[in-house]
Amino acid sequence: MNFPVIAAASLLIFAAGSPAQAQSQPAGKVLQVRIGTVSPLSGPSAHAGKDIENGARMAIDELNAKGIMLGGSKVQWVLQPEDDGADPRTGTTVAQKLVDAKVAAVVGHLNSGTTVPASKIYANAGIPQISPAATTPVYTNQGFKTAFRVVANDKLIGRTLATYSIGALKAKKIAVIDDRTAFGQGLADEFVKGLKKTGAGASLVSRQFTNDKASDFNAILTQIRARDPDLIFYGGMDAVAGPMLKQMKALGLRAKLISGDGVCSEKMPQLAGDALVDDKVYCVVAGGVGAAQEAGLNAFAQRYQQRYKIPLQTYAPYAYDAVMVFAKAMQTANSSVPARFLPALAAISHEGVTGRIVFDQKGDLRDAAMTIYTFRKGKKAKVAVLR
Repeated sequence: MNFPVIAAASLLIFAAGSPAQAQSQPAGKVLQVRIGTVSPLSGPSAHAGKDIENGARMAIDELNAKGIMLGGSKVQWVLQPEDDGADPRTGTTVAQKLVDAKVAAVVGHLNSGTTVPASKIYANAGIPQISPAATTPVYTNQGFKTAFRVVANDKLIGRTLATYSIGALKAKKIAVIDDRTAFGQGLADEFVKGLKKTGAGASLVSRQFTNDKASDFNAILTQIRARDPDLIFYGGMDAVAGPMLKQMKALGLRAKLISGDGVCSEKMPQLAGDALVDDKVYCVVAGGVGAAQEAGLNAFAQRYQQRYKIPLQTYAPYAYDAVMVFAKAMQTANSSVPARFLPALAAISHEGVTGRIVFDQKGDLRDAAMTIYTFRKGKKAKVAVLR
């Protein structure tokens, strides 16, 4: 990626990592504040990962246009995107790279399996991290004061999906499949817990497993078909869910499919083809806005479409809000030094395009909303916002 280069001889650029530089600088100086993003920019989930980078870049450009001042200096905001390939080992490598680059903050990661190990590296360096996508409760249960997220966690999502499956979808016999990743298995486990608590006559008739690189699901789907479920829960991403739907159709499985935000992408119609019939798939995004805030989110989606010539997938508005939350905390503290703006970040109250952002003591989003979607005529259709 190309960053702005300022060549004027009278212009000095300072990194965000130095407390002395960040606090008081002579008029006319420029303070460079570098924010990292980490997501899979390669591999099956690259479209979702690029969505995060795109959303963050929109925020960076808007901040630069505002001419924000910190410590008496004008800020030059710089985005440093990194690719973790949805791989935990790579995730820790790029996390250390961002620490070494002295970023002020990190937006990421996308996957729970990369977010958790990377969070330890950021915590040790004192660098705040906001995930726009990771939902595992483990992330914020570690006790790190640097870990935050702007989406609901799996406990809320699993319980909500279980309640919705039984109540709105009238499911009686439910099968569960997950991809054995931290995200997929964690969400499936929370769904099963929610199912057991909700009860109401529904039963778990099969629990099956695959992996996030699989393409053949005939064995597990044949076992599930024998149990004749009316609903299948899948814990994983769209790259697997799409081909799975095709094989469900080929085997004559009439059950609906319900899943988390990994399946709530604009790419699902392409991945599933004609197996994605109307009201066949339901999914939840771990965020959402009511009618009063919908115009703002729609306007963001339009700006995104105009800029990138593609529809946003799922996570761009959350990445955008994460950057804006970092910027607001820095402005409140009048500093880009992590140790100085971290208290302001923990106490933030921000009206974003994804709704009101306030963190609890763990770094989770207070009063988190969830949005249920289905697919109709090849398009994602909003069904309900739940809390």
